[in-house]
Amino acid sequence: MSNIDDKLNEVLGIAEVDKTFENEVSRVSKTEVLVPENKDPDIDFETGRKNLYNLIDKGNEAIDGILNLAKEGEHPRAYEVAGQLIKTVSEVSQNLLDLQDKLKKIKDVPDKGPKSVTNALFVGSTTELQQMLKGKKEKWYFLDKN
Repeated sequence: MSNIDDKLNEVLGIAEVDKTFENEVSRVSKTEVLVPENKDPDIDFETGRKNLYNLIDKGNEAIDGILNLAKEGEHPRAYEVAGQLIKTVSEVSQNLLDLQDKLKKIKDVPDKGPKSVTNALFVGSTTELQQMLKGKKEKWYFLDKN
């Protein structure tokens, strides 16, 4: 490996994998993700928010390291990696804003129904209704439902 690759591995915290131990590494079980039983969007929001902040923090550390390395070695590949890291961190920051917008939309569901409803209910037979419509019956019975 070249000197630049060794420095990149050191800055990014990547260790070289010995071919004899490659099978051992692949046998290590992956960590299981614990999913909460309740379906509260606040818990999901907080978990996602913490993860995004963690990714942004790690990305900023990696950017600082790769920029220092790029300044030392003046290697074009190091500058290319720095540019990609900057782009990735900005995308994660945008994802954080999108997450907040989505939670706001979930919590601020507009009430699309009417604000006040006044119903008049006729209580009587169809004959009485016909007489009322023709104006023959003077006494009408209405229930006001408020």
